Amino acid sequence: MDLEEIHNTEKEKMEKACEALRRELSMIRTGRATTQLLDGIKVECYNSSYPIKEIATVGTPQPRFLVVQPWDKSLIGNIEKAILKSDLGLTPNNDGNVIRIPIPPLTEERRKDLVKLVKKLTEDSRIEVRNVRREANEKIRSLQHSGDISEDERDRALKKVQELTGDYIKKIDEILSRKEVEIMEE
Repeated sequence: MDLEEIHNTEKEKMEKACEALRRELSMIRTGRATTQLLDGIKVECYNSSYPIKEIATVGTPQPRFLVVQPWDKSLIGNIEKAILKSDLGLTPNNDGNVIRIPIPPLTEERRKDLVKLVKKLTEDSRIEVRNVRREANEKIRSLQHSGDISEDERDRALKKVQELTGDYIKKIDEILSRKEVEIMEE
């Protein structure tokens, strides 16, 4: 393994950590309707379980409303049950054709709890990025120890790893601040 491979692998792993954080945060309810809110919900039907978006169209006609329109009307009850069983605290209204889900405003206490959760998730991502840095540094040091690279090359490579780590930590912090604003504003 050479230095370029180490850097490419490191960058790829750090990008995956950021993407995973974005995905997790997109499923956290903020008081505003978003179709990603229902992404984690599975519906029991056809002797299996499917994500809602695979059996229905999900839309946001208004900022505080989600609408789920199943492709097969016989699944409307199953979808409603799955939404009720989820821990999102949403109450769907079923009219036989579509399910309307009002998104209630968040209380100040709930907003603060969500911000704590978001901070914990972002800290987990920071730790993941730092672990990637540690692995890359170990590989670089082992290359220098085995004589494949010089001390100067090692020092440049370690500096590059640190710069990349700093860049990804900044990205994670930006994701955190955007989500905090989203949660705290009405």
